[in-house]
Amino acid sequence: MDAMGVELGGLEAIRPSLWAATALWSLGLMWGLSPLHRRLQEGWEKQLAWDPSGALASLLSVLPFLLAAAVVVALTELSLGNSWAVSWGLIACVGGGLYELGRRDNAR
Repeated sequence: MDAMGVELGGLEAIRPSLWAATALWSLGLMWGLSPLHRRLQEGWEKQLAWDPSGALASLLSVLPFLLAAAVVVALTELSLGNSWAVSWGLIACVGGGLYELGRRDNAR
């Protein structure tokens, strides 16, 4: 095991910065596109009527945002370098959170 992550088959596959960047980007995208997230969750709740708590629907509605975040992180690391994905993920998270607060304030 390397200090920067785990090597699997000669590839640098798992680094803590990748996990952090993906989580931040996913949260930022989820907040920034909250109406889409809400529609996805409601659609999954209708499809999975046997799950009364809606926990599985909630998990399934997050998957598209995780996949999009992984693509954004990969593109950011390819274009700007390893350290920028976390920085831009934090900016996306703050921007998405501010957008969500403003959207909720206008809805009142």
